Amino acid sequence: MLSAAVRTRIEELVKQAHELEAELARPETVSSPRYVELSQRYARLKGLAEDYEALQCLEQEIAESEALLQEEDDEEMRALIKDELAQARERAEQLSKKLLRSLLPDDPRDARNAIVEIRAGAGGEESALFAADLFRMYNKYAERKGFKVELLDAHPTPLGGFKTVAFAVLGRGAHGLFKFESGVHRVQRVPETEASGRIHTSTATVAVLPEVEEVEVDIREEDIEIETFRASGPGGQNVNKVNSAVRIKHKPTGIVVACQEERSQHKNRERAMRLLRAKLQDMLQSKVEQERVQQRRIQIGSAARSEKIRTYNFPQNRVTDHRIDLTIYRLEDVLEGNLDLLIEPLQEAYAQEQLAELVGQA
Repeated sequence: MLSAAVRTRIEELVKQAHELEAELARPETVSSPRYVELSQRYARLKGLAEDYEALQCLEQEIAESEALLQEEDDEEMRALIKDELAQARERAEQLSKKLLRSLLPDDPRDARNAIVEIRAGAGGEESALFAADLFRMYNKYAERKGFKVELLDAHPTPLGGFKTVAFAVLGRGAHGLFKFESGVHRVQRVPETEASGRIHTSTATVAVLPEVEEVEVDIREEDIEIETFRASGPGGQNVNKVNSAVRIKHKPTGIVVACQEERSQHKNRERAMRLLRAKLQDMLQSKVEQERVQQRRIQIGSAARSEKIRTYNFPQNRVTDHRIDLTIYRLEDVLEGNLDLLIEPLQEAYAQEQLAELVGQA
């Protein structure tokens, strides 16, 4: 059930909803320039007020049923009361969770596209192969969610792995889901090249950034250095004969991005600039973000990138997310894109941490 501090916050918002309702009923408010803003705010608070009133009714019903249960001697009636009481408690629990979530501030970045960059870490070629497995997993997850994946840059290895691969996940809400993937991913398995059957441990690092608009990050032409070169790897007969690949260096920060996935130099430049804008915006926000989430177990974005967040253990068919001490024995399902098995519990735990922080400030 809701704590006293949470109830106080909700009751303040319910009071605001009633005040807004009265204000919107005034004729002078209807013609006011603030009418739209007030209406939108009221629409957000109205649902919370209705849910809280419904919870209060349920709590009254529960209290009356509990009192009746103490007085009732007939076993059939007691069984009926207990059944009704269990149902009311379940509805009250669901409403309480809904109210808790409604208190949390929206992150406008969650609705954006996501830019994901995977880098092979410790473990040599096995790490590069693991990076390819993660790329495939994210592609399948994006497909399940109805998102589109657009490759921005890739550096494949001869055995089918990736030294680095960067891609955009296009669709409303993509960043809100993929942001939980930022950090160090560890794999434990027997490599195909290992004759003795020993288990190797390798890592890959995932960075997830919200895509930003051109107007949000000012990149001056004099601050960038653009180099064109011939693309490497597969891509058709034209790809290795024309300087279509683009590498951009942002001189003030030293950030370097590249794209060679398109045959058109113009398209490669546009994709590289998208990646550069996201990295610059992330750099600007990283210090504030690190300070803000310093005490959290579930850190989002750049603050989590050096943290080992998950282990994929092939011999045991096990996946462990270290941020919330969650272990599931469905590795194959996860690698086939069923990431909700991990992301949904992470969302719930993250919401609880945000709420604890919010209530602590109240």
